[in-house]
Amino acid sequence: MPREVHGKVKWFDPAKGFGFIIGDEGGSDILLHANVLRNYGQSSVADGTGITVMVQNTQRGVQAVEVVRIEPPSGVAFPLGEEQGLATAEEIAARPLEPARVKWFDKSKGFGFANVFGRPEDVFIHIEVLRMSGFADLLAGEAVCLRIIEGKRGRMAVQVVSWEAAARPQD
Repeated sequence: MPREVHGKVKWFDPAKGFGFIIGDEGGSDILLHANVLRNYGQSSVADGTGITVMVQNTQRGVQAVEVVRIEPPSGVAFPLGEEQGLATAEEIAARPLEPARVKWFDKSKGFGFANVFGRPEDVFIHIEVLRMSGFADLLAGEAVCLRIIEGKRGRMAVQVVSWEAAARPQD
């Protein structure tokens, strides 16, 4: 019988297609398979991210069968660029979510770009914003929602939300 568990991502490797969660109550590590994460709408998740999953015991140990919620780190100040300083999670959350598609993202370079539907200009996405949003990487063509500010060099994302998570009713 599946049960709900909250914990933190120990590590997740998109290339291997799995990772592990450490439950808040302790116990053995919980296997998080890439398919379960994809069903939630993300292709990756950053180490240390808070996560709530439905788990079940199997012959191979405890496995996540559904992602219920992924929480970006709380109490973190998000960088808004040199001229704007830092913003709280509440200030970021007040910005509208804009639907976008990832143009490209290069983890080794630490950045990438997306295009908001109906707008011609690129939106810059920095790796730190991605990590603070609970992602480890983005795939070209991936649909996401972005909270965006106008920076000195154009539009830049200050939060990335999975397409499916943005469509869910907020509790």
